[in-house]
Amino acid sequence: MSDPQQYPPPPEQPLVQHLLELRDRLLRVVVVILVLFLGLFAFANDLYTYLAEPLLRHMVEGSSMIATQVASPFLTPFKLALVLSVFIAVPYILYQAWGFIAPGLYQHERRLVFPLLFSSTVLFYAGAAFAYYVVFPLVFGFLTGIAPEGVAVMPDITYYLDFAIKMFFAFGLAFEVPIATILVVWSGMTTAEALAAKRPYVIVGAFVFGMLLTPPDVISQTLLAVPMWVLFELGLIFSRFYARPRTTEEDEENSIGGGAAAAAAPTGRVEPTFATPQPPPEHGDEDEPDGADYGDEYADANDSGHGEYEPLTEEEMDAELDRLEAEEAAAEEAERRDAGDGGQTGDKQSRDDSPDKPG
Repeated sequence: MSDPQQYPPPPEQPLVQHLLELRDRLLRVVVVILVLFLGLFAFANDLYTYLAEPLLRHMVEGSSMIATQVASPFLTPFKLALVLSVFIAVPYILYQAWGFIAPGLYQHERRLVFPLLFSSTVLFYAGAAFAYYVVFPLVFGFLTGIAPEGVAVMPDITYYLDFAIKMFFAFGLAFEVPIATILVVWSGMTTAEALAAKRPYVIVGAFVFGMLLTPPDVISQTLLAVPMWVLFELGLIFSRFYARPRTTEEDEENSIGGGAAAAAAPTGRVEPTFATPQPPPEHGDEDEPDGADYGDEYADANDSGHGEYEPLTEEEMDAELDRLEAEEAAAEEAERRDAGDGGQTGDKQSRDDSPDKPG
């Protein structure tokens, strides 16, 4: 076994040092995005034409897209270049995030997080590519084909860019389902078997997600829900390799038989039972019962209650307290009365024994 002093942990840094490091990494990200933007802005118009090609291909010959605002011909390509710069810089952004959080992770966490960061980036790009090359042609072909006769389809360039960004984000996020599945199983929140049992709910949730993030047509909704379902099944397969080994205690707790056996097993303690309190014995009564008699009374109380405690209601509690107070008051009054009688008897006896008493 290796000496723990051989690889000492990194020294802890104050909060200000962490904030300075975070600032430096954010500045690097901003610089990279700015450099990419300056390089892409010169080709912004060509990039927009390439982005709109799936729609232009299905438009009627002679029709074109329009700009309903004065600054749209400039601001729309500008926005596209900026968004595309961030989109391309995602690997570098994740790299900087990894460099910031990696020192605070354990070795086994590092081995898991880095592959997940890489695969999540690839899956996000794959989702955006699926939206552009598969979903856009089908959706635009359907939407332009059902236009009523005499209606010219001329979409606005700003609205189309917003629609495309929304679709890229929706499909990129949907393709992260395997990563989410693996993380949920790895964290121990659930198991792959439990997720597989909830498959019908996952399918319904995928269609609801597709309904919220896609145009109101069944084609785009289905094209988003079906890949999510397939990727969920793929995530279930890979999550079995990342599942944490379960201990014997967890298996016994989660198993039906183990839970029933634990419930039926004796716990070694007696359930509390409350017998009706008896009034204090009056003078002249027989001696108090010995310990065996008390044991018999508790045994009878346990037998009558079947070992189950039934709490009293609020009215019963008040009545019980009033009765106990009355019994205590009666006992005190009896003690005072007995004490008074004893005092009078003693005085009378002392007078009888006095030598001054006349014969």
